[in-house]
Amino acid sequence: MRVLLQRVRHASVTIDGMIHGKIDQGFLVLVGITHEDDASIVEKLAKKTAELRVFEDESGKMNLSLADIQGKILSISQFTLYADCKKGRRPGFEKAAKPIQAEPLYNYYNECLRSYGISVETGIFGADMKVELLNDGPVTILFDSAEW
Repeated sequence: MRVLLQRVRHASVTIDGMIHGKIDQGFLVLVGITHEDDASIVEKLAKKTAELRVFEDESGKMNLSLADIQGKILSISQFTLYADCKKGRRPGFEKAAKPIQAEPLYNYYNECLRSYGISVETGIFGADMKVELLNDGPVTILFDSAEW
């Protein structure tokens, strides 16, 4: 599982010309699922996301979590996080899980985040989405379960 997390001032996702999800300060997370992923990996990455301290305290240090600042999450499914660009000029996506496996795990990730008391907005799995954000910092962090 890969989670690309961006600290944002605001973010939104538009589907078919209508805003589907919108947040103010918090995280935009792009979520990719691979074949080896299961509920335990999802739970671990949701906990890491929820407890990550990358918001500035009164001293200007990245020391506060989403809960500390009452931030929100905009979660977007993103199979292209598993793009393989080693050969040729067109990426392959064989490492990305098929929707029948990926969608329930993506939904479970969002449920796990909500269990920490975090407000989570989402796009629609598999939809053509337009995502807007104002990256804050910028702070962009990649979690990859293969590295743990």
